[in-house]
Amino acid sequence: MLSGFWPTATYAIARTLLAADPSLLLVRHDLTDVRQGGVHRVVRDGAGILEDERITLAHGCVSCTLREDVLPTLARLARTHPHRDLVLMLPEVVEPEAVAAACAHCLVDGAPITDALHIDSYVTVVDAEHLLDGLASTDDLKTLGVHAADDDHRALADVVVRQIEYADTLVLWGRSREGAYDDSRLSVLLQRLAPWATQVRVDGDLVDADELTRQLRDTRRHRPETPAVLARGLEGHTLGVHEPHSECGVVSAVFRARRPFHPRRLHDVLEDVNAEVVRSRGHLWLASQPDAVLAWEFAGGGLTIGSFGRWLVALPDAYWDDASDHRRLAAALDWDPYYGDRHQHLVFIGLDLDPVDLHRTLSACLLSDPELADGEDVWRTYDDPFAGCFPLTDLVPDRTDSPGDIAA
Repeated sequence: MLSGFWPTATYAIARTLLAADPSLLLVRHDLTDVRQGGVHRVVRDGAGILEDERITLAHGCVSCTLREDVLPTLARLARTHPHRDLVLMLPEVVEPEAVAAACAHCLVDGAPITDALHIDSYVTVVDAEHLLDGLASTDDLKTLGVHAADDDHRALADVVVRQIEYADTLVLWGRSREGAYDDSRLSVLLQRLAPWATQVRVDGDLVDADELTRQLRDTRRHRPETPAVLARGLEGHTLGVHEPHSECGVVSAVFRARRPFHPRRLHDVLEDVNAEVVRSRGHLWLASQPDAVLAWEFAGGGLTIGSFGRWLVALPDAYWDDASDHRRLAAALDWDPYYGDRHQHLVFIGLDLDPVDLHRTLSACLLSDPELADGEDVWRTYDDPFAGCFPLTDLVPDRTDSPGDIAA
């Protein structure tokens, strides 16, 4: 799976792989007309174009394109060319996590796509000349005219960071306009954004196709069980690295705490804590909503806070089986006798970021000892600017529960 927001760089990598192995099958989809229900699919190998078709879909969106054409095309090619590897070059606005979700849940001819093929790696290509501008951009896809559906309200920066963070392999293509120091800074920034990914540097002027092939193919780096990036901390995976000392101007700071945030104090510093940040992510615990796990995501000047559902400590035992093995294990290893699995886990990545000031600001938002002593009944009465934003669905009793065990 090959993704990247800058198709010139992404396609250059694809062509390089074809040059090293002409038997590869490269699959591309042009979504220019997807909102009108049209998709242009091209399949080629090193010798030339094998398929060039325009497909009409019932509904104009990325998800239906994946379900109705991309995955069936991959399954068909895997059956008809069983000894040839495939490279799927995703359109620039498609996030690889969406493809992984489709592979996990969508059936092709009544069977999982993984019955037909094995996904070796998710590779994201970033263009050194444009990466920083993309991460700092406040434009949304609609403004740029590249949105994938009428209700696609994503920002450019959101797409770029999600493509980077889901990858198991990152290719830094080309060189920065600002010179060698900036090239090094971009490399460090990518390592902080996705410390779990293998990074490959490629000079756009001179590429060794055989060496690039050895670095990108048959690596078996993809792990299907890896959770979505925002849920990594809950699942016991690395969410980010704590590197508070600047390297080429890049700082990565991890904030963790075992007491809740006061909702009003946190709300009042949201702009301040992200002022110098390129990316922040993770999950948090609000005193006024003690049952809810809240997801935190910042990129491109916009902060999103959403719901991950309930903390395990707020769930009856019968519902624990709905959580993954990894999440239950991570909670057990870090269980607090009073607070259970509730905690703060946030990562902030920025240029010239002051980690001490950041930690001081966030720590001041935590409940004080006297406030902690007041207990949850008092916490729920706090002035809460987030009130009503993250409703939790009612838990439905099943055969193993009595009505008295259920917390709404």
